[in-house]
Amino acid sequence: MAVLDYGSGNLRSAERALARVGADVTVTADPQEALEADGLVVPGVGAFAACMDGLRAVDGPRVIGRRLAGGRPVLGVCVGMQILFERGVEHGHDAEGCGEWPGVVEPLDAPVLPHMGWNTVQVPESSVLFDGLEDQRFYFVHSYGVRDFPLGSDGTPSPLKPPVVTWAEHGDRFVAGVENGALSATQFHPEKSGDAGAQLLSNWLRSL
Repeated sequence: MAVLDYGSGNLRSAERALARVGADVTVTADPQEALEADGLVVPGVGAFAACMDGLRAVDGPRVIGRRLAGGRPVLGVCVGMQILFERGVEHGHDAEGCGEWPGVVEPLDAPVLPHMGWNTVQVPESSVLFDGLEDQRFYFVHSYGVRDFPLGSDGTPSPLKPPVVTWAEHGDRFVAGVENGALSATQFHPEKSGDAGAQLLSNWLRSL
């Protein structure tokens, strides 16, 4: 199990949280090591564009793409989820993301920002990641999110199995989690979400 070190994210918290649920964890910036790990966690804090710059510096988009092409699991966390989408718009700056999912990361429409603290999520019945966690709260810290998840980049249904999307609300609703084959992600921080976060990470590990 590897946590990708690209200069963004609370790496040691992620490492400790994964170790707590039984994973043998390595924190690495080496693309080959990240490519070969059984599972790869992509954390992230800060601005979308800065995270993408750091990710490109360690060949992250290529590593993620190659892992997914081979069906090898990837878990994005917080901004590590956001950069998996097509674009991020922050402070008027439009930055390109990894493009694994259609959608734009944009400011939340809420009376109070950042969205900081514990919140519930709307778990779909088909979720594996949130199995047994339907009534739990998770810890969020963010001002941006994906408020619309189109079926495809052109608005048409995908021929592939559609992603399982978990939503939350702060002002309006936003994407709190996505499960899409080998690629999963959460907007909240599992490593800061106590027992519920530990259970989610354990669910992910069992799916590897």
